[in-house]
Amino acid sequence: MHFELINHIKQVVSLTGNDVVLIKRLFQFTEIKKNDYFLQEGQICRQVAFVKKGIFRYFINEDGEEKTFSFSSENRFMSNYESFIPQTASFQSIQALENSEILTISHSDLEQFYLKIDKGERFGRIAIEQIFIQLLQDLKSFYTDNEQQRYEKFIAKYPDIQQRIPQYHIASYVGVKPQSLSRIRKRIIRYSIY
Repeated sequence: MHFELINHIKQVVSLTGNDVVLIKRLFQFTEIKKNDYFLQEGQICRQVAFVKKGIFRYFINEDGEEKTFSFSSENRFMSNYESFIPQTASFQSIQALENSEILTISHSDLEQFYLKIDKGERFGRIAIEQIFIQLLQDLKSFYTDNEQQRYEKFIAKYPDIQQRIPQYHIASYVGVKPQSLSRIRKRIIRYSIY
């Protein structure tokens, strides 16, 4: 059950047999049904999750409209660190787009991970930085790039999920209505031919 998580951690730091036992104890298996939430706006993010199976979208609510700005899928960590670290209310939501399986670790158990696993803090810092940088880049792109640039970044960044999620979520990420998404696709295909 923890195989992918252990391998993911081992790519960054070495683990002993005792470390593996501790990780299996600290990370709890959870299933989340399609359209259910890992985190809703206004809640405090109390966990970091490793996605074993499924896709999640990060979105904000602007003037009553949901705006998707990032995705997380298999073998990636997800959380809202702006809420998780200080334990304050979240301004964003994280929703499952498929029936999903995750391994979660609480704020207090993460401290145990840092204390008891050699180089655990180093791994945590690297994982947090990767997620935080990705989300910052996605948010910056959301507010500064035009629709075609955002779609091109979506294709480059998430090639493995575009066939698995509804087109209206891709359109939300790009910042257009679903019918406009097909025009952007046609324009990209036309330019790539020449």
